Amino acid sequence: MALVKAQNLVSKNPVVVFSKSYCPYCKKVKQLLSSLGAKFTPIELDLEDDGDEIQSALAEWTKQRTVPNVFIGGQHVGGSDAMSSKHSAGELVPLLKEASAL
Repeated sequence: MALVKAQNLVSKNPVVVFSKSYCPYCKKVKQLLSSLGAKFTPIELDLEDDGDEIQSALAEWTKQRTVPNVFIGGQHVGGSDAMSSKHSAGELVPLLKEASAL
């Protein structure tokens, strides 16, 4: 069920950030997206009833257990380092535009 829920969220939203409300790396990614004016859907796993199950499903699906776990345009991007790298390389804004998040 958790995997189906995660996949539905990813397919219905241009940008999804699977996050934890207290995570500094998650906050960094959400601040970056906000500063760019991107529309994104944060899913705070520590506040979701099935957050642990969703995180386990994401680990199976993406091979990434940590948060933030970011999807743009239905594609897995990765975590905080991947987002920072894409932004530094000038790849993040075009990706967000392509996903209709900007």
